[in-house]
Amino acid sequence: MRRLDRYIGSSVFLAIVAVLGIITALALLFAFIDELNDVEGAYTFWHAASYVGLTAPRRIYEMLPMAALIGCLVGLGSLASSSELTVIRAAGVSIRRIVWAVMKPMLVLMLIGLLVGEYLAPWSSSIAQANRSLAQSIGKAQSAKHGLWHRQGNEYIHVNAVQPGGKLIGVTRYMFDDQQRLLRSSFAQQALYQEGYWQLEDVVYTELEPRSSRTKQAVSERWDVEISPKLLNTVVMEPDTLPISGLWRYASYLNEQGLNANRYWLAFWVKVLQPLVTAALVVLAISFVFGPLRSVTLGQRVFTGVVVGFVFRIAQDLLGPASLVFGFAPIVAVVLPALICAACGFWLLRRAG
Repeated sequence: MRRLDRYIGSSVFLAIVAVLGIITALALLFAFIDELNDVEGAYTFWHAASYVGLTAPRRIYEMLPMAALIGCLVGLGSLASSSELTVIRAAGVSIRRIVWAVMKPMLVLMLIGLLVGEYLAPWSSSIAQANRSLAQSIGKAQSAKHGLWHRQGNEYIHVNAVQPGGKLIGVTRYMFDDQQRLLRSSFAQQALYQEGYWQLEDVVYTELEPRSSRTKQAVSERWDVEISPKLLNTVVMEPDTLPISGLWRYASYLNEQGLNANRYWLAFWVKVLQPLVTAALVVLAISFVFGPLRSVTLGQRVFTGVVVGFVFRIAQDLLGPASLVFGFAPIVAVVLPALICAACGFWLLRRAG
């Protein structure tokens, strides 16, 4: 029986890996074509290629649920097409046992995906974003199109690029009073993180007075602000590129600052519940093979998997922003499509059994 489990599991596992490679390659190709629109000035063709290449781990992580759905349809469907599933069922193997045989390699893939999403993908995406921002902001005091904004109390901060290791490129600061009147602005060419503070270098700042302004320069200046390099690396990244720990940390930080953190909580629940979502899609795929797609061709199974995967993705993409607009819990936007898929899958499996 263990040999049978390994045979079923390996067939599904290899199919999922093949599908994951194909759809990730397509995603990288489309991303590279889109990135070519930003090639100008110091940001060259090779910068774009490097940026897209470094985002590959993130795209693998994001494509895993859809790859699991389509790959399971292909792997298990090929066994059905060759009548091997019929022989297995005739030998007395229950559908529950087949589901468990499929789920065992999926547990390995879920663990690998979790490690990639928590460690490899954020690291490579951080380097990609830093290199991209640095190339696009060369020669600009402040780039409205690129870089990041951050608020700390009454101070608004813009950074052109954040490099790993605690180095900021192009730091613009605006200080307001409690009546939102601008008191001072400054620009520093770069900032280096020391022990608990930032050292600004080549600083030019302007003091605003009721009827005049004063401009001063400084070779270096100490900047005491409660922003660590780890926090800034979190700020510069899009929520869906952050690790689970970073999302939790930054969402909690925003709540403490009295700012809206719903985008980060939504991304947090998407990542935390991704194994549950993947398992729900696999159960749905297995139910299709034993039910509606038992006697169809491989092409029809692939087409069905692509359609269901895109519908599921669109449902998540619609419910996620809807939770931010209408104020219901982000976890509902993540769990609801998965529960619907799981309920349909178990209902079909029950009918097939």
